[in-house]
Amino acid sequence: MASIASSVGVVKVIGVNGQISLGKQFAGRQVLVYKDEPGVWLIRTATVIPDNERWIHEPKAAADLKRALERVVDNPPDDSNTDELLAKWHELD
Repeated sequence: MASIASSVGVVKVIGVNGQISLGKQFAGRQVLVYKDEPGVWLIRTATVIPDNERWIHEPKAAADLKRALERVVDNPPDDSNTDELLAKWHELD
């Protein structure tokens, strides 16, 4: 695919399969493509968050996760009383 650099941008040729290469530095990236009018496209790199994962980016969930991670750092796991904890667990059954 040929390209010609100019002072206002880069001229690219759309291949016979309808694709255009933006360069290897963008390989695997997600992009948003806006078609403002016939023949005018705006392509922006983006990070797309699936609907079922959006909750984790809400302020309350982010704060809860931050607090949980801080607790783990301040209270690392300890196996020293595993038998005692299991005994208590079985008493609850």
